[in-house]
Amino acid sequence: MLHYRERLTPALWVFVSTALLIPASIIVLAPLPTVDGVLIGSILGVVLYLGVVGTLVISAPLIEVTPGQVRVGPARIPAELVGECTAFTGEEARAQRGPQMDMRAWLCIRGWIKPVVKMQIADPLDPAPYWLVSTRRPGDFIDAVTASRGA
Repeated sequence: MLHYRERLTPALWVFVSTALLIPASIIVLAPLPTVDGVLIGSILGVVLYLGVVGTLVISAPLIEVTPGQVRVGPARIPAELVGECTAFTGEEARAQRGPQMDMRAWLCIRGWIKPVVKMQIADPLDPAPYWLVSTRRPGDFIDAVTASRGA
């Protein structure tokens, strides 16, 4: 039974801003004298844009919380080894991603998702003291981890 699932896909503004590949390709290839640079630039720009969008969507990490297990991207941990979870938003989230971050922490953060959850790791053999995870729904994620520990 699944408690929580979220894919950390890019925000709309990321897709819009990467669309600038199309006019950039046209500008670069338009001056070519022997071929129609505008046409080739348009085709190449669309292909590049679709490639970037596809890569961003396919490579977006998945967060899953099931009974007894938490999975964030490629990492998995038994729920009983997850300690206190704390949500951070706004300036506190920025501080957690930057000046207050422990270099040993395991990270799954995305720049287009501002809130983060800090999951303390209770495994003495784990070199990471905590996981820092981007999530659009920090409250739901923490509730799911808490429920998973009790499963």
